[in-house]
Amino acid sequence: MAEVKVTYDKSVNAAYVYFTEPHVRVNSARMYPCDPVGVDGMINLDFDEEGRLIGIEVLAASEKLPNYLIDSAERLDAEDT
Repeated sequence: MAEVKVTYDKSVNAAYVYFTEPHVRVNSARMYPCDPVGVDGMINLDFDEEGRLIGIEVLAASEKLPNYLIDSAERLDAEDT
């Protein structure tokens, strides 16, 4: 099974799900915001220069993603804050 890297920052309640090689840094060439009204929050899709989906940014992540994913995500904040 493929591993997917997920990061989470509790201070802004945002998560990022990467669809790239874990050790490869790919820059986003285009971002497509999903309708905040339609999904009751903000979700942004990032694409590379070739039009491939490279990641998803999820704001209000603790309400949108399953707890196991948030709990296992790489933390970008100090957990005790």
